Amino acid sequence: MVGEQLGDVHALHAAPRAGGEEGGEEVVERAPAGAGVEGIGHGVTPGGRPASALPDRGWVGGRALPCTARPHPTSFPHSPQANTGPWAQPPTLGSVPVSSVVVRRVALANAVANGLIVVTGGAVRLTGSGLGCPTWPECTDGSITPTAELAGHGLIEFGNRLLTFALAVIAIATVVVVWRSARRELRKWAVGSFLGIPAQALLGGVTVLTGLNPWTVAAHFLVSMVLVAVATTLWLRSREPGVGQLLVRRPIALLVTGIAVAVGAVQVFGTVVTGSGPHSGDPEAGRTGLDPELVSQLHADVVFLLIGLTVALLVALYATDSASRVRRAARDLLVVELAQGVIGYVQYFTGLPVVLVLLHMAGAVLITAYTARLLWAVRGPRTEATLEPAADAFATTR
Repeated sequence: MVGEQLGDVHALHAAPRAGGEEGGEEVVERAPAGAGVEGIGHGVTPGGRPASALPDRGWVGGRALPCTARPHPTSFPHSPQANTGPWAQPPTLGSVPVSSVVVRRVALANAVANGLIVVTGGAVRLTGSGLGCPTWPECTDGSITPTAELAGHGLIEFGNRLLTFALAVIAIATVVVVWRSARRELRKWAVGSFLGIPAQALLGGVTVLTGLNPWTVAAHFLVSMVLVAVATTLWLRSREPGVGQLLVRRPIALLVTGIAVAVGAVQVFGTVVTGSGPHSGDPEAGRTGLDPELVSQLHADVVFLLIGLTVALLVALYATDSASRVRRAARDLLVVELAQGVIGYVQYFTGLPVVLVLLHMAGAVLITAYTARLLWAVRGPRTEATLEPAADAFATTR
């Protein structure tokens, strides 16, 4: 019974055209429904004729040589090859094919949005608008929007809250696009980026309800840095077909991990400095009570450690003639670290002007993103093509 069904659907035989092998082409002949698989190899060809009638078409002694033509993969939808190879169809989002180009662009928008909302949140704090909306999730008791009494501070804080919804829309679009693409390994990054938004919203609410407690403000910022790293990694990985082999020696890879840990320590001490300094976000907000000079010195010491590790990494990369992409990522990170260090020192010795503090926050975002890039760069892309071929072809022919 199974043989009859296969004979009806795809009992194929590849045979050369007239002219022999020089033609380089094949003709696919279909077996009649009654022949089935049972007839093949027992004096009956897939074309339904005696094997002796085709002495030059791969039939020896009344038995068929192995058939080179394969059934169409999509005839077996549960086969893992059903959507690969030359018959692959692009994944679709409704009626619109989702290509790797779309995935990259949406992932980039998500990464940029996660970085921008950190800067706008810093602007809220630096303008003293942290409690412009004194409650949460409403702006004031009985009103979602700011009232006239709240004036400019309320509008600034409320505007920053609205940006969260824009970020959520982009994150949802990222999840949908990634889910509909062929890049299954990107899903965890897209979902992680999305789940961070409600987590941040709740933590932001706790921050407001606790009167801008400096420790909750610090936690709010640090979670934002994690989301920046996740979104950046998602975008970088969407640009290549997948993660391949390690491009550096194992000790160098461990050094890269140490740099990432040092970056995290710099960010933590930076939030402690902020919680001990003058820019609390509201005149009534409390401070950590720690000595600002002492915690600033600790922060600077960790920065020196980070820069030293990055310089050591560059020396090791050039000494071992490592891949250019890793050297470039390390070099760019060092440039950002040095620029951030200069801004930090200038702002400290000039009394923490608002503009420089805001630039320093933007620098923290860049350091996080460039560290994520370094972690990504130490592994090369997979050599085999893993992106959907049909979708990419569609993107290049539009």
